[in-house]
Amino acid sequence: MGTPWPVPAPDVGGAGSDPDGAAVVAMNGSFRSGPHTLARHLVIPTGRDDLRPGMILCHGFPIGPLDARRSAGTFPQLIDRIAHDLGYVAMTFNFRGTGPSTGDFSLQGWVDDLRTAIDHLIAEAQPTEVVLVGTTTGGSIAICVAADDPRVRAAALLSARADFDDWADHPRRFLEHAREIGAVKTPGFPTSVEEWTRAFRRFRPTDAARRFAPRPLLVMHGDDDEEVPTSEARQLAQAHGSAELSLLVGAGHRLRHDPRAIALLFGWLERVRAVQAA
Repeated sequence: MGTPWPVPAPDVGGAGSDPDGAAVVAMNGSFRSGPHTLARHLVIPTGRDDLRPGMILCHGFPIGPLDARRSAGTFPQLIDRIAHDLGYVAMTFNFRGTGPSTGDFSLQGWVDDLRTAIDHLIAEAQPTEVVLVGTTTGGSIAICVAADDPRVRAAALLSARADFDDWADHPRRFLEHAREIGAVKTPGFPTSVEEWTRAFRRFRPTDAARRFAPRPLLVMHGDDDEEVPTSEARQLAQAHGSAELSLLVGAGHRLRHDPRAIALLFGWLERVRAVQAA
């Protein structure tokens, strides 16, 4: 589907920019994930040969109400760069409960959304292989999905958490938080809090990193991250066994806005593509 999705104007900052001043580009299509319609931005580079790898960029769990409405708001701009500069068939999308996508947050639902996103990318663009890149919670979900999907050849995790135990320990408090920020909107959702909570223990990013080996894994983290400690990045890298671990001095939680992180990511993506082309 090619109809652009409108992106709501931000509550702070100028129209067409996020709170940090980065430009916002509208999503350019959608796909279905179960009963939900998810907004996506897909770019197929022109002037390239037919051997194009694919890349999916996954956003994290919203921090506040603005983030729930604007999740992945600046990601299409990054997708454009990855497609045009590196030659990837590149895509990002809004998980259910965020941005213009329908539905309500659940960890199982987000896992299902990413699995469906891989199917959609392959059906739309026929990439030679798939690379997953995820920020924060999106990185944790990316490795959980990648571990059991042989179509995923490499993964990069930025500020990812090693587990969801804090959510599992206080599920009703976390559910109330999800409602407050707008990631859960439907009255009466979930029908079973117990079932909604089980996914927090069922999906274990460190175990997934172990299963993902020996496929290439990049783990990137800021050493001044106040949301997720660097120990979790070390756990993920250690579980994999041969991951590239990059700890950025002075960087915080949102590596998407750190030029050093983007440069490292682009260099890694170039190396991954070069190995495939060799």
